[in-house]
Amino acid sequence: MRSHLFALACAVALLGIALPLVWFATASQARAPITAAPQANGDGPEGYKVSGPYTHKNLTVFLLHAKEKEKAAAAGTKTFMTLSEALVSKKVVVYETKSVNELAIENVSDEEVFVQSGDIVKGGQQDRMIGVDLIVPARSGRIKIAAFCVEQGRWTKRGGEDATQFTTSTDRAATRELKLAANKSRSQGEVWEKVAKAQSKLGANVGGSVAAPASASSYQLSMENERVRATTQEYIKAFAGIVERHPDAVGYAFSINGQLNSADVYSSPALFRKLWPGLLKSSAVEALAELQPGKPHAATKTEEVRAFITESEGGAATERAVTTRVRMTTRETKTNILFETRDHHPRRKGGWVHKSYVKK
Repeated sequence: MRSHLFALACAVALLGIALPLVWFATASQARAPITAAPQANGDGPEGYKVSGPYTHKNLTVFLLHAKEKEKAAAAGTKTFMTLSEALVSKKVVVYETKSVNELAIENVSDEEVFVQSGDIVKGGQQDRMIGVDLIVPARSGRIKIAAFCVEQGRWTKRGGEDATQFTTSTDRAATRELKLAANKSRSQGEVWEKVAKAQSKLGANVGGSVAAPASASSYQLSMENERVRATTQEYIKAFAGIVERHPDAVGYAFSINGQLNSADVYSSPALFRKLWPGLLKSSAVEALAELQPGKPHAATKTEEVRAFITESEGGAATERAVTTRVRMTTRETKTNILFETRDHHPRRKGGWVHKSYVKK
């Protein structure tokens, strides 16, 4: 009898311990976040804070700010040189290979260089658009790099340019369609088609053809057109200073005519600040091409930016190697696509460097 009473007492005691434990586990589970919903302080997907909107005519820009946990790490990270900086200082050489879709690049300096998909190099046998993100290590020797021609027909020296090398990279290929043609379809024919379409739209909105006498098909020369430059400069002035006023910004998203277009985010504010002038100019050129004077459009909301990035991050992933060091992960949904560049250098352990989000 005493043994039964002892057993009963033990059971009651265990139950007394177990019930609070069950309650604690249940309460903890209820408090744990189940979704990545934005917080009231403005934190968005992946912990980014979204600020803005900043609007001029039909172009609206939102800034994306660094995650709290990444701010300290980013502040202590040495940033890369950009391709534009490296060419101006002659620390990088981009060689013509006489292959339309392949160039060679050599870093002759002791600094690493970040080359971004969409960067245009001018000259050679034809102007090219770099087809992939690439980190070019110090003293690299010649490395092959994928490219697309953004000029059709010419295959000879142009004026006083060097046909064997590309000495400048001042612009980026604008338009969402060109990004998709280069990074998703990887189709030279589609790139040429989208270049011609962009030139036609720009011409319609500046009041005359933007084809240059030196090479009518050159996208680079069309962006150098005086009327295109003057009108684009209006957009650039309107957004002047927004990044300087927000030193923790690591990227931006933008919409044209009230429709979300793309977003670019970088692993450090320093890299974003270096690339911002080119990014803004390419967005302004695209906005100019899509300008619809007198036609009203709905304002883009911050919630749309958050939803765009969150949905893109959830896409099915595929990965391909660009070099032994650099890999690109693509995440695709029905409406969006994300291209994520990761650096597999031993010091960086596969950390991402650039995320490019595009509306399909």
